[in-house]
Amino acid sequence: MKKIFAIIACISFSMAIFAQTNLSNVSKKSKVDKKVTSDSKVASPNTTLVNQPSVPTESLSLVENEYDFGKIPQGKPVTHVFEFTNTGATPFALDNVQASCGCTTPVWDKDVVAPGATAKITIGYNAANEGPFTKPVTITYKGNLVKQITIKGDVWKTPVTSAPENTAINSLTNEQ
Repeated sequence: MKKIFAIIACISFSMAIFAQTNLSNVSKKSKVDKKVTSDSKVASPNTTLVNQPSVPTESLSLVENEYDFGKIPQGKPVTHVFEFTNTGATPFALDNVQASCGCTTPVWDKDVVAPGATAKITIGYNAANEGPFTKPVTITYKGNLVKQITIKGDVWKTPVTSAPENTAINSLTNEQ
């Protein structure tokens, strides 16, 4: 038992000495090595500066992320156009625009959008059901980048029958 304790003590002592040595080496590094530079280099306490791959920047800038139709009559489809701008340095095309249900239909141009250019996505909603609605639409571009836009509103129920005939108007036209 004493031998096991002695071995564990020796291992612990040697690890402590090794840790002390590494700490003294780290403290001797210049302050410049510890700073993060603007060109995606990151400093680690035990290594020199390392280049990290850059994360793709977002280059689809929407004029608006949400549109409220307000109160709309049941049975009357409505549409809204969302505009976006390519704020990146490379051209891209929208990979997909997907609605959350069949009552919402997105239509978009499949052409490439040049840097600085604008394009449109038209979102249609079939106001078949009465009540409030909120529908998300997901935009996928550049392979893996995603943006979400939302349409919302309140559908009011239209009367089942047309308005009753106004007989007073008929009597006015007959008297003349």
